[in-house]
Amino acid sequence: MKSNEKTGELSTILGKGSVFEGKLNVEHTLRVDGKFTGDITTTDGLIIGKEGNINGNVEAKMLIVGGKISGTAKIKEKIVLETRSEFRGEMKTTKLVIDEGAVFDGRCSMKTSGEAATGANPTPTSADSQ
Repeated sequence: MKSNEKTGELSTILGKGSVFEGKLNVEHTLRVDGKFTGDITTTDGLIIGKEGNINGNVEAKMLIVGGKISGTAKIKEKIVLETRSEFRGEMKTTKLVIDEGAVFDGRCSMKTSGEAATGANPTPTSADSQ
């Protein structure tokens, strides 16, 4: 990373009323307030505004959902589902925050950041091996 680059910098916005279909790769943070169908990859955060709607696969460092998302999310650090948000699909992350009033309908796979980095599996306990 260059010394003059800022972490968390909002560099791209898909505004309210916008419709986009396809594949989007973004440096830094992306905010979606419109409708997106396809694949999103970002090096930092993905923010889905209250009126944002994503149908597809996303990969990011962090995901904040205020609107709706259907699909698969592979998030390195943390997912936050805000009040009145909807997540339908599968998520992989190390931390998950679900605010009261949010809807989560799907599957979640969580690993500690050490496990996610090394790909290590936890040692099974006696209850796991039965």
